[in-house]
This record gives sequence, C-alpha cells and structure tokens, in this order.
Amino acid sequence: MAGHDYSSRVIWTGNRGEGTAHYRAYDRTWDIAVPGKPVVPCSNDPLLGGDPAKMNPEDLLLSALSACHMLWYLHYASEAGVVVTGYEDVPVGRGEIGPGGAGRFLSATLQPVITVAAGTDLVAAEAIHHRIHSVCFIARSVNFPVSYAGRFIIAA
Repeated sequence: MAGHDYSSRVIWTGNRGEGTAHYRAYDRTWDIAVPGKPVVPCSNDPLLGGDPAKMNPEDLLLSALSACHMLWYLHYASEAGVVVTGYEDVPVGRGEIGPGGAGRFLSATLQPVITVAAGTDLVAAEAIHHRIHSVCFIARSVNFPVSYAGRFIIAA
C-alpha cells in the first residue's frame, strides 16, 4: 500500500494579550494556512462560544466527508456514462456532548441533489453511491456511520 502525507498549518489567533492566563482571557480562533492556498479563518463551535461566521472543526469534517463522496461520485459517473451536470449537497451531521463536555459525531447523512442528463439510467446512477464508502478516504477514516439520502433531477 502506498503512503500519502498531508500537511497543514494551524495558527492560533486568539491571544488577546495575556494568553491563557485564565479561561476567558483568550479567543478560540485560529487560521488554517496551507502553503499556496487561501487562509481559512476558523473558530470554535458557536454552541461553545465560537464565532458563527467562521468555519469550525465540525463544519470542516462534514464538508470534507461530503466533498470526498462527491468527487468519487463524479469519477464513477464519468466511467459509467452517467452525465452529471450539477451536484449540490447539504450534509447533516448528528453529534452529542457527553458528561464532562466531550463531544463526538454519532452519524452523518449526505443529501446530494444530482442533476443528470435526460435519458440517464437512474438505477445505475443510484448504484454509484453504494460503491463510494469503500474507497472514499474520509468516509473510511471516520468511526461513525455515513448514509446518504440523495435525489436526482433530470436536466431540461
């Protein structure tokens, strides 16, 4: 098996001048800075006092899961002759906070709306979803169930 290395740079931006001198002395903000790519400003989950205008770790994980599924879907669709002209997903992750404040994802449901060319075999287009979980890097790496509830639109 071939190995792959991935790298990122996470830079805490929440020091208000006194660092972590006490719990309320600092912001839970940071930047994700990958060389050659735009910086992504992030914050803690709004439920935990974070900035709702910024991405948080849960947003990023759910988005990565959805994007990985989409990319594999498009790949398999092109191989199968399924012409996709649009793809949009609104995934939903379900989480819980346990005693002591530790949280985790319980599940995720991908809900893609996929626009396909007229005459597309929708049974074949649907079957593609069932192949993806075994190859998607992100889906294979999480320890919670991932399901999908997609639908198709026939292009006019």
